[in-house]
Amino acid sequence: MPIPRLPASATPDAVADALDREGCAVVERLVPPSLLDRARAELKPWLDATPVGPDDFSGRNTRRTGGLIARSQTCRDVVTNPLVLGTVKAVLKHATTFQLHLTQVIAVGPDSESQMIHRDQWAFDFFPFPTGYEVQCNTIWAMTDFTEENGATRLIPGSHRLEGRREFTQAETVPAEMPAGSILFYTGSLYHGAGANRSNQVRYGLNITYAVSWLRQEENQYLSVPADIARGLPDSLLKLMGYARGAYALGYVDDMRDPLDALRGITSTNVALGDLDAATARVRGQ
Repeated sequence: MPIPRLPASATPDAVADALDREGCAVVERLVPPSLLDRARAELKPWLDATPVGPDDFSGRNTRRTGGLIARSQTCRDVVTNPLVLGTVKAVLKHATTFQLHLTQVIAVGPDSESQMIHRDQWAFDFFPFPTGYEVQCNTIWAMTDFTEENGATRLIPGSHRLEGRREFTQAETVPAEMPAGSILFYTGSLYHGAGANRSNQVRYGLNITYAVSWLRQEENQYLSVPADIARGLPDSLLKLMGYARGAYALGYVDDMRDPLDALRGITSTNVALGDLDAATARVRGQ
């Protein structure tokens, strides 16, 4: 099956519908390539300092640079892209809330081998989530053109509906080719993997994933983003990072304080009644 392709004018419901049918979708040219070039420039010191992967799965000639909220203003804007958040909300609508799961630039170097075909939700200790119950909605932004030659992510459309753990060959996959500025959406249950890079250029992709709030984040946002930086971020982004209760009571601090109040140094003894009412309204309005 081909990968569904949508224009930049697509609605969240249209993208979510494609994900429900095939487990993946490409929205072409959603942002100008210059926006992702700016993110790459902001991240250059960390990209250059990141070591290559220690094993075949992470890629022995692939660099994975995280901590993007702390390191790049532009990445903060990408993380909160309206089409993305609208799509994630639609895909994970069965959960009370969702959160940022991982932020990472994946730089696949020349002569890199293809990655094992896998499901991202296997990160949760291979827990067998019910077929059709999605716990992740993932994105890869093309910072450079994605081609079959340079290692475009390879997918098996429709594989999100398969039960059990399967093994696939590269021949059973299709490449998510797309021009820079485009975005690939895929669910945590979709079988996929990085392709082999047979070009002489690095393939840069911005991998940002989201998951239901009752699961542990793959990237620890509280330590990846130092508290002094976090305190300067808007509440909407902080909530997305996990500074909010998941479901009814998950993630509160000490005397049932809201995580945002704890970050801002507001204690239970110095909160006025009006502030308590506002905090309650904030939790209910998530």
